[in-house]
Amino acid sequence: MSQNQPSYNYCALPLAAYACVPEQSRGRVHEEKDSAHRSAFQRDRDRIIHASAFRRLKYKTQVFVYDEGDHYRTRLTHTLEVAQITRSIARALMVNEDLAEAVALAHDLGHTPFAHIGEEYLAKCMAPYGGFEHNDQSLRVLTTLERKYPRWVGLNLTWETLEGVVKHNGPHDMSPNGADIAVRELQEQMDMELGGHASIEAQVAALSDDIAYNNHDVEDGLRAHLFSLKDLGKVRLLGEVIARVRDEYGDLNTHALVQEMIREMIGAMVEDVLSETESRLQDLNPQSPDDIRGAGRQMVAFSEDMRAKVDELRAFLFERMYQHYTLNRIHLKVERIITDLFTAFTKNYSVLPDNWQARVEEAGGAENEQIRARIVADYIAGMTDRYAIREHERLFDLYWDLK
Repeated sequence: MSQNQPSYNYCALPLAAYACVPEQSRGRVHEEKDSAHRSAFQRDRDRIIHASAFRRLKYKTQVFVYDEGDHYRTRLTHTLEVAQITRSIARALMVNEDLAEAVALAHDLGHTPFAHIGEEYLAKCMAPYGGFEHNDQSLRVLTTLERKYPRWVGLNLTWETLEGVVKHNGPHDMSPNGADIAVRELQEQMDMELGGHASIEAQVAALSDDIAYNNHDVEDGLRAHLFSLKDLGKVRLLGEVIARVRDEYGDLNTHALVQEMIREMIGAMVEDVLSETESRLQDLNPQSPDDIRGAGRQMVAFSEDMRAKVDELRAFLFERMYQHYTLNRIHLKVERIITDLFTAFTKNYSVLPDNWQARVEEAGGAENEQIRARIVADYIAGMTDRYAIREHERLFDLYWDLK
């Protein structure tokens, strides 16, 4: 930094010894000048927010299809809720909020339209061509598919942010079917130390994801009348929370009770994570970020009791929500949309938009079905729900735009 440039304090609070420090980042695949007023992790966060894939999360499904109603979560609102919880936990643990937030904001960029239903059918289509997995696709978005810079493809994020996307759920074992194509390509450029755990910041983002989706799926399921408060009262964690709310506030109307229940449940989960994590940190006494990576287990975790309660809640949601007949009916439509689009584009790439045809030809996919299928998967995975529906209508509705 030149003498004419001001000196900035990149971290608002003192950091713990085991936190990642931007000045000690392992760098980027492509070297570039440091910013005069933003840390490396702040720049990563900002690049993710400005990515095209991030904007498209607005119209990607979380559980319900985008046109089911304006009050249900989308991938974007879910991501923002994860980022909020992530920052709260990161600050309480005195670790780097900017890095943790960057991982949280990036974690769902690779999701297909129609949520996990869309991924299921795109993975089936890609099974003969190396497979498809949304976590790997998130990395592929960051390293290959976003094209905003003249000197490289991807967003050229730091090693630490990329590590968080790759390993936020723990050490990365290479998939036997080759579905982790982005990880393999990145590993050739930077050693991601796949056998170790991720930074504590990435682990915070992963647990925050669990907290966010379990709570908002409860709220969205109630709004959709897939189950009732009485049903939820039989789930241990929720029964305890509902009882506490009623003890404190007496008779509340249903809306107020649900809102307070969700706040209480998020708070209970966050407090449990902080307590358990602080206990694990005390046992390990880490003095550097690498001590966290080499700890041999996730340091950010629920207690055993809370984990059992969360597992019970997940089982309830799986039975009463994710397997509900209304969602099973959506499966039929999504299977047709995804399969039809994949077959049409792979068989005849000339029906792709011009810029995607150019990607096929640049990569040698015109003569190579494996390459062509991967680029078609990239195109489909990047679609919003409504765009996928519209593309299917354009291709297969015999009367679409015919005059």
